[in-house]
Amino acid sequence: MKYKFKINKDEFKGPINLPLTIDSGQTGQPPWLKKGRYFQELIMVEDQPCLIGIRCSSDDVESSLVIEVESPQNLELDKVKYLVKEIFGLNYDLNRLYKFLEDDPYLKPTIDFCKGLRLFKAHDPFECLISSITSANNSIIRWNRSIRSMREKWGYKYDFSTGNYYTFPHPDKILSVPEKDLEEMELCGGEKDLNECVNNLIACGVGYRSRYIRNAAWIVKNEMELDDFFNMDYEEAFNRLLQIPGVGPKVADCILLYGFGRMEAFPVDVWIKRIISKLYFDGKNVPVKKIRSFGMDEFGEYAGYVQLYLFHYARKSGLMKSLK
Repeated sequence: MKYKFKINKDEFKGPINLPLTIDSGQTGQPPWLKKGRYFQELIMVEDQPCLIGIRCSSDDVESSLVIEVESPQNLELDKVKYLVKEIFGLNYDLNRLYKFLEDDPYLKPTIDFCKGLRLFKAHDPFECLISSITSANNSIIRWNRSIRSMREKWGYKYDFSTGNYYTFPHPDKILSVPEKDLEEMELCGGEKDLNECVNNLIACGVGYRSRYIRNAAWIVKNEMELDDFFNMDYEEAFNRLLQIPGVGPKVADCILLYGFGRMEAFPVDVWIKRIISKLYFDGKNVPVKKIRSFGMDEFGEYAGYVQLYLFHYARKSGLMKSLK
């Protein structure tokens, strides 16, 4: 079944720059794949596979969105529209954010560089958890490649008119695969040479994070219900995530922001630390913990967006080069 519909401009507030949003390096998921004019991704809608394609109706960031849907089953388009709005933050009023940014001389310049940049929320909380762990001390290109490799090796494959698409593997599946090539060789009774053993976590390019990924999968399977995080108090959710090996404060905040839409999150890496130190603390070497507290207190409900906008602004304006 194929469907096509629009999300008109009057259904959301503020602009949207779709390519910028999808390719901005937010750690909840890899970018959606560009096929022709559309960005496409496989989404499970009520346990049914659904290939969603999205594009802007024009190059104007104030344009409407065009959605193409392909699924082997009949789907309620209202539910697909709801998911698209959730993933691309269309229920968030960017115009209100811009009024907040305009009142701060350090934040006001970010608006022109980031016009239409929206939160790119993960559609799979477990994938977001593993993506965020994999992104730690890693390049955007490498962690994206690792997550796609895990999908293709162990996710469910679905065939659509534009190609094959894969879900992210469930925790059970992650726990069933070898961590390293030697473990894979032992499991097959030595029938493979070492260089043929590519069906393991290390072969996905995750490096030392392979152990963290396995541990996270075990915890989610046995001890933690990820959907509970939608309703937790922020500090409770933050502290529970810190119990997962490989999840430090920055990764926990990323998971809550990009996986659960918790806008009060303020993830702090080395670059955000340097940016905030330069803009608000006269360039002093301020501890990460203090930077995080400052961001959450100073920016409140806008903290997540401020972090997102500052990071992109610093990369594109030349500010980041001055901080090295």
